Amino acid sequence: MTSPKRKELETGPRAAAISNAMVQLLHEYTGRGPTRARTTIGDNVIVCVLADTLTKSERKLVDGGEDRLVLEQRSALQRLMRDDAIGAVERFSGRTVSAFMSNNHIDPDLAVETFVLTAAPGEEPTDSSSG
Repeated sequence: MTSPKRKELETGPRAAAISNAMVQLLHEYTGRGPTRARTTIGDNVIVCVLADTLTKSERKLVDGGEDRLVLEQRSALQRLMRDDAIGAVERFSGRTVSAFMSNNHIDPDLAVETFVLTAAPGEEPTDSSSG
């Protein structure tokens, strides 16, 4: 059954809404949002790739060889924004998120937010035992 709060959006506008939400979240948490975002929606997965995410201070740390510190800090921020990110994806997709994974890369400057969705109504759950 579809949630009454679900936004009825076609895939393109839905993906754009999720991209915009992820950009806004990163802006709220870091003071600067990425300059590019692209969201791909599959049957039971939503992946948002964000580019040009590093703040000015993070870039200075990277220039000083502190990549690991920047990645650890980003990982902590993504743990803190987990519930907000899941909430945005659930709001725009109308589906429940069963798993959220997030990671960053320094060069090139990319981040990825991955949301695994529960099975849609009438769909068989994903069999995690098959390869």
